[in-house]
Amino acid sequence: MKPLPEPVDPARLPELARETIRVAKYPMLASVDPEGQPRVRPVSPVRTRGFTVWVASLRSSGKTAELAANPRVELCYLEGGHDHVRITGRAVLVEDRAEIQSIWDENPLMRSFLGTVDNPELMLYRVEPERVRFMREWALDYHEVPLQES
Repeated sequence: MKPLPEPVDPARLPELARETIRVAKYPMLASVDPEGQPRVRPVSPVRTRGFTVWVASLRSSGKTAELAANPRVELCYLEGGHDHVRITGRAVLVEDRAEIQSIWDENPLMRSFLGTVDNPELMLYRVEPERVRFMREWALDYHEVPLQES
């Protein structure tokens, strides 16, 4: 019989969640299409600060249409040891030119894929967390992570 997962120290929850995000790197983003069908896809964050995550998209993508109609999303990070973090929040369209430029300057992959920061296909979203939960392995017990750590 497999031993139970190591207990979680509540004081370490923000640290454990941030480490899971760092190790997992590529979360799944859940949104809802116009018919109400949940849609999940992997995304490559272009910036992460605490539990706030920035994600790029293309103007022509289904993801962009879904976020315009319903900005409520969830990101799920799963690392190799099966610890995972769920960030529930809203995807806010970033329109601040300085913020867009700063992220653009930090991301060679975006630059090689889109060519110029003025590419009309570039859409940038900031997922603002409303709730963060951490689970150790498959313990089936979520722990609420304090948002003030983000």
